[in-house]
Amino acid sequence: MGDSYYLFSSGELKRKDNTLQFIKPTGEKRNLPIEVIYDIYAFGEITINSKLINFLSQTGICVHFFNYYEFYAGSFYPREKLVSGDLLVQQVGFYTDYKKRISLAKKFVYGATENILRNLKYYNVRGRDLNEEIESITKLEESLDSYNRINEIMGIEGNVHRIYYRSWNKIINQEIDFEKRVKRPPDNMINSLISFLNSVLYTKILSEIYRTQLNPTISYLHEPSVKRFSLSLDVAEIFKPLIVDRLIFYLLNKNIISENDFDKESNFLRLKENVLQNIMGEVEKRLKTTIKHRTLNRDVSYRYLMRLELYKIIKHLLGEKEYSPFKIWW
Repeated sequence: MGDSYYLFSSGELKRKDNTLQFIKPTGEKRNLPIEVIYDIYAFGEITINSKLINFLSQTGICVHFFNYYEFYAGSFYPREKLVSGDLLVQQVGFYTDYKKRISLAKKFVYGATENILRNLKYYNVRGRDLNEEIESITKLEESLDSYNRINEIMGIEGNVHRIYYRSWNKIINQEIDFEKRVKRPPDNMINSLISFLNSVLYTKILSEIYRTQLNPTISYLHEPSVKRFSLSLDVAEIFKPLIVDRLIFYLLNKNIISENDFDKESNFLRLKENVLQNIMGEVEKRLKTTIKHRTLNRDVSYRYLMRLELYKIIKHLLGEKEYSPFKIWW
């Protein structure tokens, strides 16, 4: 398994013989060894051409683009090499069969809620007084089975997050007024971090989907759309508490990030470039963290946990094994 490569400055990304080369506006050249590249993240204004696109397609490398304000802009998703007509038929079938779709959608929300509760219980035993939030979210989780419409299940998920985010003022040590999630645009430091890191997680899962036979546009909790890889959104719900939320708690409670690390432009908060690099370094460090898997009985990285989740979904779709969502056990 290779590494993600991050391009923080503007420049030209091109094919150079059988590898990649990045050329900055100053003329400085940097060779990127193709054999160790897992995917590429472009945060600057990057010039590319069809020769590069063809090469990336041949080598199976996804490229994820973020705009000036660090909002996710889109991805180059190479032509799929791992294809299965049988799986595609089953994946579509689980969407068109409303009962099967509802069942999967509930599992995604259940997994996400369990992992949210795990985070709250972790801080509750450390004196944060989160009993009320834990009780309210547990009741919402228990009510899931009584709902059988997608909008109702999404409503439960939304209410869980509303209570969860309200508790963050008790979890985070810094004096930040954070009561609710605001997305367009994010109105403070925490909302900016959530939006950015959620997008990063979305792309990480998309890179994993590419390495399976799943179609990224067919989803169950989130409505499939012509403008997004919505299966990534479904799976991301399960991993946000582990990858995104725990990282934000770490960055803020260790005072690694503060409001001074953002530039305010119009209605946006934008991470300074050196801080952006540090955060992506922390993301990579977290994704490479290993844990002893209880079923496989071997160490697996957080990133590979996401791949394993996709394999479980495949087995469910093919009728081989009932899907049980990932739950944090440590």
